[in-house]
Parts: sequence; structure tokens; C-alpha cells
Amino acid sequence: MEILKIFSGLKRRQAPDEWDKTIVAISPYQLKELALPEKHSPESQADENVEQQVFKIRLAHSNERVSSASMLVQRKYASRGYEASGFEKAPERITLMAFQEDKVIGTLTLGLDSPQPLLVEELYKSEIDSLRAEGRKVCELTKLAIDQTQSAKRVLASLFHIAYIYGRVMQGHTDVVIEVNPRHVAFYKRMLGFKEFGPERLCSRVNAPAVLLRLELDYVDQQIEQLGGNADSAGTSRSLYPFFFNKNDEVGITQRLIHGE
Repeated sequence: MEILKIFSGLKRRQAPDEWDKTIVAISPYQLKELALPEKHSPESQADENVEQQVFKIRLAHSNERVSSASMLVQRKYASRGYEASGFEKAPERITLMAFQEDKVIGTLTLGLDSPQPLLVEELYKSEIDSLRAEGRKVCELTKLAIDQTQSAKRVLASLFHIAYIYGRVMQGHTDVVIEVNPRHVAFYKRMLGFKEFGPERLCSRVNAPAVLLRLELDYVDQQIEQLGGNADSAGTSRSLYPFFFNKNDEVGITQRLIHGE
């Protein structure tokens, strides 16, 4: 059974890193790799014996947390032969971090539509402008990294869901875009419902090919309503949405974030 703790709004600010307070803590769960091993393999048997643990999602607004998130991204990107620039603080970007005890096990940055160009506009400006011309409001996901030695569908889904709350529920964005390596396109299509929106091009930020994917957030609304909070019965589901929070939890998290402001 999963226990979700939604922390109450902060009524006062006692420390300069108040934004780093925990948003949610989820416990217990069994860690499952995103790339599941073959059934009955040693890795599968070891995975079944992993102890149930807690992970927490926090905002990365202190210099120390931003540095930790940056280190995880650089390490994971380097392991795949990609380059990764450091994090830059900006009011239109929100970086989320997943912690297990004191270790960072995941991070994701949400870029909101603003007078400042989105990072994806470096390669795909015409595609983003076409959405804006239709009256769409676009946000982007960047700097995604999950520590595969500790990762789980729940961790990734929790990061995505809280990013969705910021972008969709609180800011009214209609679409989210992400640049991914062509090798990962099938994963994002299958697990989250993204669709290809821009051709393959070379991304100079990571020195690797990229494809632009788009996801209409109306679709995410529907999937959360239908599947959110059903991880225990997900079985071999090829979707991440059962690992999202349910709608009641989403409302509580949203209130937590609003009060935190």
C-alpha cells in the first residue's frame, strides 16, 4: 500500500531556502527499473528483494540543490556520450528533484512560456511559433535524469506529475514539448503519449541528435483521471499514468504549492 504525504502550506519563511521544503513524500514502494530485466534473471530476483523505501520530491532552488541536480544530469548524460551544460537559475524555469534519504535519484526541469525563448526554440522555433499562432501556450521539459541504480516508474511519474501541476494546473499551459534522442522516441510515445512534432536535428547543447516531441495536456488530464493512482493494479502496463497521483492527491499537492508561494 502506498502512503502519500502532502505537506501543508508554509505560513512563514524561517530560512532562505524555504522553496526547498519537501512537496510530497511517497512510501512505501518497491523500486523497479524502467528497463525491466528478463523474468527469472538474477537482476529480477534481486529487484524483488529490494526493501520498501521512501522518496521525496523537492524544489531545487538553493545553490546546493541546483549543484546536486546538475551533477546528476552531467553524470548521466556523460555515461551516454552526451554533453550537458550547467544549470542556470531563471524565473521561468522550475527544477524538481527526487531524493532518497540524502541522495538525489532524479531531476527534471520545467520551462514555462515567457518573453524569454524556450530552450527548444534554438532548433525548433518555427514549430513552437506555429503552436503559439494557434493560441496554444507551450512549456518544455529539459534536464531529465534518473539514477538507474535506484530509479522507479513512480519516481519518474511523480516528477512528471508535479511538473504537470505547475505547467497545466497552475499556469494554464496547453502543450508540453521535449527534445529527446531518436533512440528514446518510442519510450515517450508509449509511456506518456507524446507525438513527433519536429524532425531530427543536431542539438548543440548535448552534441547529439534530437527529435522534438509534443504532448497535448488535455490528453494528460484524461489519463490522470482514468488511470492515476492505480499503480498497484498496473501489472505490465505500458503506460506511466497509473503511477501518477490520483486526482484527490493532485488537488492536495496543488494547494501545497499555492500556499508555498
